[in-house]
Amino acid sequence: MLSRPKPGESEVDLLHFQSQFLAAGAAPAVQLVKKGNRGGGDANSDRPPLQDHRDVVMLDNLPDLPPALVPSPPKRARPSPGHCLPEDEDPEERLRRHDQHITAVLTKIIERDTSSVAVNLPVPSGVAFPAVFLRSRDTQGKSATSGKRSIFAQEIAARRIAEAKGPSVGEVVPNVGPPEGAVTCETPTPRNQGCQLPGSSHSFQGPNLVTGKGLRDQEAEQEAQTIHEENIARLQAMAPEEILQEQQRLLAQLDPSLVAFLRSHSHTQEQTGETASEEQRPGGPSANVTKEEPLMSAFASEPRKRDKLEPEAPALALPVTPQKEWLHMDTVELEKLHWTQDLPPVRRQQTQERAGYSLQELFHLTRSQVSQQRALALHVLAQVISRAQAGEFGDRLAGSVLSLLLDAGFLFLLRFSLDDRVDGVIATAIRALRALLVAPGDEELLDSTFSWYHGALTFPLMPSQEDKEDEDEDEECPAGKAKRKSPEEESRPPPDLARHDVIKGLLATSLLPRLRYVLEVTYPGPAVVLDILAVLIRLARHSLESATRVLECPRLIETIVREFLPTSWSPVGAGPTPSLYKVPCATAMKLLRVLASAGRNIAARLLSSFDLRSRLCRIIAEAPQELALPPEEAEMLSTEALRLWAVAASYGQGGYLYRELYPVLMRALQVVPRELSTHPPQPLSMQRIASLLTLLTQLTLAAGSTPAETISDSAEASLSATPSLVTWTQVSGLQPLVEPCLRQTLKLLSRPEMWRAVGPVPVACLLFLGAYYQAWSQQPSSCPEDWLQDMQRLSEELLLPLLSQPTLGSLWDSLRHCSLLCNPLSCVPALEAPPSLVSLGCSGGCPRLSLAGSASPFPFLTALLSLLNTLAQIHKGLCGQLAAILAAPGLQNYFLQCVAPGAAPHLTPFSAWALRHEYHLQYLALALAQKAAALQPLPATHAALYHGMALALLSRLLPGSEYLTHELLLSCVFRLEFLPERTSGGPEAADFSDQLSLGSSRVPRCGQGTLLAQACQDLPSIRNCYLTHCSPARASLLASQALHRGELQRVPTLLLPMPTEPLLPTDWPFLPLIRLYHRASDTPSGLSPTDTMGTAMRVLQWVLVLESWRPQALWAVPPAARLARLMCVFLVDSELFRESPVQHLVAALLAQLCQPQVLPNLNLDCRLPGLTSFPDLYANFLDHFEAVSFGDHLFGALVLLPLQRRFSVTLRLALFGEHVGALRALSLPLTQLPVSLECYTVPPEDNLALLQLYFRTLVTGALRPRWCPVLYAVAVAHVNSFIFSQDPQSSDEVKAARRSMLQKTWLLADEGLRQHLLHYKLPNSTLPEGFELYSQLPPLRQHYLQRLTSTVLQNGVSET
Repeated sequence: MLSRPKPGESEVDLLHFQSQFLAAGAAPAVQLVKKGNRGGGDANSDRPPLQDHRDVVMLDNLPDLPPALVPSPPKRARPSPGHCLPEDEDPEERLRRHDQHITAVLTKIIERDTSSVAVNLPVPSGVAFPAVFLRSRDTQGKSATSGKRSIFAQEIAARRIAEAKGPSVGEVVPNVGPPEGAVTCETPTPRNQGCQLPGSSHSFQGPNLVTGKGLRDQEAEQEAQTIHEENIARLQAMAPEEILQEQQRLLAQLDPSLVAFLRSHSHTQEQTGETASEEQRPGGPSANVTKEEPLMSAFASEPRKRDKLEPEAPALALPVTPQKEWLHMDTVELEKLHWTQDLPPVRRQQTQERAGYSLQELFHLTRSQVSQQRALALHVLAQVISRAQAGEFGDRLAGSVLSLLLDAGFLFLLRFSLDDRVDGVIATAIRALRALLVAPGDEELLDSTFSWYHGALTFPLMPSQEDKEDEDEDEECPAGKAKRKSPEEESRPPPDLARHDVIKGLLATSLLPRLRYVLEVTYPGPAVVLDILAVLIRLARHSLESATRVLECPRLIETIVREFLPTSWSPVGAGPTPSLYKVPCATAMKLLRVLASAGRNIAARLLSSFDLRSRLCRIIAEAPQELALPPEEAEMLSTEALRLWAVAASYGQGGYLYRELYPVLMRALQVVPRELSTHPPQPLSMQRIASLLTLLTQLTLAAGSTPAETISDSAEASLSATPSLVTWTQVSGLQPLVEPCLRQTLKLLSRPEMWRAVGPVPVACLLFLGAYYQAWSQQPSSCPEDWLQDMQRLSEELLLPLLSQPTLGSLWDSLRHCSLLCNPLSCVPALEAPPSLVSLGCSGGCPRLSLAGSASPFPFLTALLSLLNTLAQIHKGLCGQLAAILAAPGLQNYFLQCVAPGAAPHLTPFSAWALRHEYHLQYLALALAQKAAALQPLPATHAALYHGMALALLSRLLPGSEYLTHELLLSCVFRLEFLPERTSGGPEAADFSDQLSLGSSRVPRCGQGTLLAQACQDLPSIRNCYLTHCSPARASLLASQALHRGELQRVPTLLLPMPTEPLLPTDWPFLPLIRLYHRASDTPSGLSPTDTMGTAMRVLQWVLVLESWRPQALWAVPPAARLARLMCVFLVDSELFRESPVQHLVAALLAQLCQPQVLPNLNLDCRLPGLTSFPDLYANFLDHFEAVSFGDHLFGALVLLPLQRRFSVTLRLALFGEHVGALRALSLPLTQLPVSLECYTVPPEDNLALLQLYFRTLVTGALRPRWCPVLYAVAVAHVNSFIFSQDPQSSDEVKAARRSMLQKTWLLADEGLRQHLLHYKLPNSTLPEGFELYSQLPPLRQHYLQRLTSTVLQNGVSET
């Protein structure tokens, strides 16, 4: 079988193949069949059958010249045998006759007959050229008021009217009348004068549109009249409803422009006819038309009336009022502005002269059909957002521009614009999206603080107001929480999601696949690529869930790594880059670093699935100046590569790279001193050096961790990865290279400008040395003497001289100026900060004197304290020398201001970030003080200050600092070393204070001094109680512990929990008691008496210590909240309050609340934390008192305290109206009342219902002096004041009730009660009754009583 021809074979080969085929005589694969004609089988029946002749190509027979290009004869279609054409018929004529196409109709044009048209000869003139046309002033004035026709149309109409009037004087014009049979508007024929539709007022006086003009003169009138009569007959046969229906159908079918043309033509024709009639009426051949004027149609006469009134008609309602000062608007032609009425409302009616666009116009312009207009609108909106983010609008606008745009749907407008087909529109939409999502300054702040103490850890940039489903999942694993989405969230539409969270709403619109498509398919320019990468970085910083979605978007990360992180590229010079594809991009490397910071699993997937090993090696192996990139880009790329590796090393990953790049890192460390010597230091180089040191710090910590630590706890086995591949031997030689760098930078401490320039380098050096000595001390094979001696050497040669430098004291002094706690104005919330789009608000940069400013001492001092803590922890002998740093006056003043009472800063994204770093410094200082206090006593003033600082810090720590909270509870808070009052006469002073408390006659059952001394002895038990009830959740505690201890294998993520509120509430000293109360409420059977008694006692002891010696620790807890917590002691159990220790502690705490300086601040009407309503709690308290109190005096004192006159009347009504039975158990003597009796009697009661309840309980005997002496005296005082009150402004109801109550009092059978109510004088708690009596009523009261009694004797007692 012959093979098919192959590429490259010539014609000779083809002829050879043909000869072989013919010689073989084989059957062809394809048979040629001649197709027969369409006439049937018998058309060619007499033709012989086809012979088997094959077509053979012979080159010899071909002519030498090509054939002549002559046109071929026309082909004629063969007729079908069943339909024969007549021979005498022309096919063309037959085709024309049967053609039904519209072109056939349009081509049937009858030539216009001009035989009867009048011809006007040109008028002879005596000038060579036509006269110049000049407009008169009268014409100019009329044109402005006509409002219908243009100047050109007016002049033409005037000429026509002048021509129609006849020849001027001296002219000879032949009188050419209309031809016979011509139809004119002025002379309707008799045939159409009476045509009128039945039931209609419209009469048709002849054809209006079809006039026959252009036909032969003998056919014109006949054809026009015939068509008109047919139309009239059809209209007369139709009902009015059918006419309207047909009219609507025709209007719907016809072109709107054609309909408008016909209407304007009809209207113009009517106007022309009327004008001509008016001009010819005074005399002439058409003057007789006035007889037929009533026969004109109604709708033809209405425009004539409007035209007559036209000069007085109002001007057109134009969207823009023309001004003569505008260009070319000196003469306003309103008819030319008629089209502007169809325009949409024009912007800014009051400020039309101002340039620019309104937001409504820009939104409208983004939907334009012109791509340039869409791009322009998006570009302007992006600029508006950028200026708003930068705070340029400030207080110029009433509200937030971003909130206004988001509420208007700008977010989804951008998303729709991303789906545009025009690359320019897509690029502008991406730019606007970046301006909206990425706040300027946020990334710069986070990048510049990456090398701080725990600087790589950040809070999620997501709204704090989460759904209820998310709030109930605090203990859920972060990885599982990221992969699981509630069905409600999945079903919610993107607008609802975006209303609470812009990022979630965007991700729900398939934003990531669209961005992937733009990068993968359209190959945009460098600016668009950088914008997309910046948007992706912002999405990754939102949460672990968003970072996971970015990672799992199909082909997104693959495209970014392949296109923007290649391992080989062509050299790129300085200047603008035409394309970023196949060129390393620092922003792409940063995106991977931010993704890796979201979780250890993401970091592991990035390292294993995208070949980052080769890319990191390629970039780090060469110095930045050797990367064949622009200098700045090369520095940033090298820095981001080191940071990415440092983040991976924070999880104990990427250790294999250290063995490969060890020579490179050593060489980089060796050139650091030379780079530090450059003047001035380059900021990018300093950031790269700091990132290198941060990487080495993490690798050193990885070398210090042992495999046993990573698998010791099975609960965290899922978080542990393979053991670190970095050994101590591989990092032991780094310290001799880093220490000289630290020495070199410390020499610049006295030069502020140079010191700020190299700022991140000494911070990173100090942190590395701390990690180095920590890892060294954990090596089992190393000799302790070696690292102890090296620590001693470092302390003597470097640290102690540093602590004695005056410049270091200036850093301590600047703490207060840069502190957010001491200077809240350094953290002003951003004006453009919608709650659904979180940002740090650093658009304008941080102030110089702020925590993140250039002059901030916090990063260096925090790193220094971290190193000192590490050395003091390992080498106990250095603790005393290193703790001398705590005596710096600047630090003492800073602590004093932090402990002082004041409102805590409002938690914003930036304040949470800044406070976290500030709390690090406070904790490290306290930790160093605790280590020093364990070896030698601290000065009393310092110890009290450190203890107050520890208490304040404990109530301020944010999520992510669970380990610090646990350590404070273990060390500083409950250490006797920080309570110097126990040994300096504190208990004795408390007893002496009790003896001097003359304001209250209360006799304490047990002195406060004894209680405080016992509390100091029970301090270990108190600490265990609070560790049990106040420690954070175990999962959060272990994650925080791994971060702060450097246990890299247990670090789950570098993304901190949401900082919605501090870890512990402000009333954390009462927290165990509150939890005990809730447990008792949820357990009907009751709690264990042992646990209840122990917990209540420890809480009361600790609160008493704080109330007596650290009152500033409870200043954030209102006195009313403290009272409510004390009530919980009685509500927990029916027997707990009977215990003698509990009685003594509660009595002491109640005395603290009733002190003269505290009692005025007791406000029960305000909203209390943890309580829905104090009246509800008090009602529950009354129920419990009535049930189980059995007249307990301490219980009764707590019941009486909220009944003071200045508190809400609701509390008193609850007792006297709903719990009258409790009055018999309130037997607290007047001498044991914790507050003055005047607090209950002054001012007089004005609530009529309560007064009537007072009187009822007194008269019925429910309130007696021997049962309830306090409230008896109170009720008598208020009833007496009421019945003798003579306020003229009282209502009739009050006057009647007063008169009735006085009458009943005068008629009381109980003489003692009658004497008390009538003769009450003043409250006096020293008397048995609690008040003084008049021996004789004052004259006014006596006269008033006599007048009333005489009325009673005459008319009887009135009923109320």
